[in-house]
Amino acid sequence: MDCSDIIAGLGVIVNDFQDRKDLTPNVCVFYVDKAYRNRGIAGSIFQFACDDMNNNGVSTLYLLTDHNGFYEKYGWDYLCMALGDGEEQMSRMYIYKNDR
Repeated sequence: MDCSDIIAGLGVIVNDFQDRKDLTPNVCVFYVDKAYRNRGIAGSIFQFACDDMNNNGVSTLYLLTDHNGFYEKYGWDYLCMALGDGEEQMSRMYIYKNDR
């Protein structure tokens, strides 16, 4: 790896293409390259994004995922099921409140 390689990323958008338009903003496209997993990178990225949004007046974030048990490790709570645009099956919607 050289310093120009991207090993992880996360975005925040108004809505991550799901039917709960009232739950906004959404964390999206969260990814850590497989070779760099289990090193605390996910937690660091989540904390940075949540703190940055909170510093800009947004204390509550949402995310839509098929994963179960991963996001809870980083302070996210299961909220409800939601349907992604064009999807046939419901996915898990999580919430993060930066009031802890």
